[in-house]
Amino acid sequence: MVGAFAWSSLDRLGQQVVQLIFGIVLARLLLPSEVGLIAVLMIFVSLSSVLIDGGFGQALIRKQKVTQTDYNTVFVVNLGISLVLYLILFFAAPAIATFFKQPALTNISRILFTSTIFFGLYFIHYTQLIKQLNYRSYAIINISSFLFSGSVAIILALLGYGVWALVAQQIGFHLIRLFIFPFFVKWAPTFKFSFEIIKEVWSFSFKLLGTNILNVIFNQLYTVLLGRFFSLHEVGFYFQANKLSETVNGTTQQVIQNATFPLFSKIQDEDARLLRIYRQLTKSISLIVFPLSGFVMAASYPLIITLLSEKWRPTVELFQLLILANLFTPLYLLNISILNSRGESNRTFRMEVFKKALILISIVSCFSLGIYVMLVGFVAASFIAYIFSFIQIKKSLKHALKFQVLDILPFLIFGIGLGFSVNLLNIIEINYLLKLLAQSLSAAVLFIGITRLVFRDEFDKIFVLIFTKQK
Repeated sequence: MVGAFAWSSLDRLGQQVVQLIFGIVLARLLLPSEVGLIAVLMIFVSLSSVLIDGGFGQALIRKQKVTQTDYNTVFVVNLGISLVLYLILFFAAPAIATFFKQPALTNISRILFTSTIFFGLYFIHYTQLIKQLNYRSYAIINISSFLFSGSVAIILALLGYGVWALVAQQIGFHLIRLFIFPFFVKWAPTFKFSFEIIKEVWSFSFKLLGTNILNVIFNQLYTVLLGRFFSLHEVGFYFQANKLSETVNGTTQQVIQNATFPLFSKIQDEDARLLRIYRQLTKSISLIVFPLSGFVMAASYPLIITLLSEKWRPTVELFQLLILANLFTPLYLLNISILNSRGESNRTFRMEVFKKALILISIVSCFSLGIYVMLVGFVAASFIAYIFSFIQIKKSLKHALKFQVLDILPFLIFGIGLGFSVNLLNIIEINYLLKLLAQSLSAAVLFIGITRLVFRDEFDKIFVLIFTKQK
């Protein structure tokens, strides 16, 4: 039977493919300024989701025995927080519009923020699916939601509704999930509540909450700064570059976050087995991420011009810098996941504070020099933060720094070499589509050939990992 990793991978791959297709169509139909208008509001949507979750989701996943009262208590808290947050955001809408100097944001935000209520209503259903490792059902729910919301957005964009097409896409995504989840999770709230349960999970969840809040703020910080001090066109270019970067890295990152935490939690007390699986995952992820990143950085010009059209050309350099900044993010998230599974959220919180401090320093130092230099600072901060995570893994798992480096180094060299080889084709003056096809073919040949000759064992282990059902 297909295991949790397989369905989680299929889920993320399906999401990314669907999002990429709809994103390409919408990018061609909409202006960068219209994309920028919705982009500046995403920090509020993301923060709301984190606050509604409150870290309780992972606390319930990690807890060995969860009762109906546990689920009911967290549901009541989630729903209460979502309603309060919507009221706050509703009345704050004019202030948000004033901050970004865009009067249209008042009405847009009041409609968009209704999605926070929908999220609070289905969050416990989502948590139960993840705890059960039921990624088959989760994949069906996610892909169906993206198909529905994306189709609605394209229809509205074709009819000339502009930014409202993107608003409908966001709301439609959460609304369809709200209706579909009960078909897969036969659970209904009874509104039983226990303060003891809140106290029990809070000691673990509040550190995760702090970490997640920091992540959202800093992930959206560049968008907010651009929206406040630059034009909506520049916001749109950055937002599109970031979306494409997430498409490249998002599948691996989300699989790591969703699938490894429950897996590590089940074996958290088996140190030898935990370390063995961690090292295997590190090598498997490196074999996928580094060559893929090398390819997309080298092929970014023909890729973006072919998919999005000439009007999005300024996105190219931003996209390359974001790919570089996120090069080690999947491995960093793997470190976060294994530490959290061992109940060491204090370590992960320190890791996140350190990383965010570095990013903040880079922003303050480079802001006056523009977005490109700020992103160079982001690259440096991300690299240093990943090195810092080595130290935390060494302390927790007794895994020497030398072996941590040796586990990833061969694959990093492979990725750099593949990217350099693909980049040589950029000197050929041919149609962008033909160039992209040539680069894709050469990258595929190199990857398959070198993997079979040099990394055959690691490649085989990926399939063993994916297609072994988790127990």
